[in-house]
Amino acid sequence: MTKAIYPSLKGKTVLITGGGSGIGAAITERFVDQGSRVVFLDIADEEAKALEAQLAGAAIAPVYKRCNLKDVSAIEAVFAEIGAVDVLVNNAANDDRHQLQNVTADYWDDRIAVNLRHLAFCAKAVAPGMKAKGKGAIVNLGSLSWHLAAEDMLIYETSKAGIEGMTRSLARDLGADGIRVNCVVPGGVKTPRQVKLWH
Repeated sequence: MTKAIYPSLKGKTVLITGGGSGIGAAITERFVDQGSRVVFLDIADEEAKALEAQLAGAAIAPVYKRCNLKDVSAIEAVFAEIGAVDVLVNNAANDDRHQLQNVTADYWDDRIAVNLRHLAFCAKAVAPGMKAKGKGAIVNLGSLSWHLAAEDMLIYETSKAGIEGMTRSLARDLGADGIRVNCVVPGGVKTPRQVKLWH
């Protein structure tokens, strides 16, 4: 398989949330192919450590750091440890199915923390370093699900709709500092998790 190579990404520090499995793992692999310095966050230790081991022979081996993105203090700590970032990919999410009659206030808050809130705090964490460099890129992963009004995904779709609004707001607020903020909206992707949900 032929892979595109972008020389401008070589040596860049790239941080990927939820980078240990599914779409996130593919993103991690492709940035490693570019010769980027990749750090990926996840809580799925088994899959993330396996990916880290798989890519250990790369020119610049990626680094896995466990981080519960529902914990804002954990986000702040891990980003402070990593330092300045050139590219942030806000990929982490969880599309657990749920029905309105079963949604509690605690479940709502938990799902918003999993699927929406951390994107803002990750962007907040990288913004000072990007501003100091006068450039940077933040890529937020959206979803086609809310555009299609898929069933039993009320909070997930609310979060993903919010991500598009957040992206526009961040682009407006950070653009003057040379920071690009974009939202990528993938369609259906046949990850192992999706295969289990669909069958």
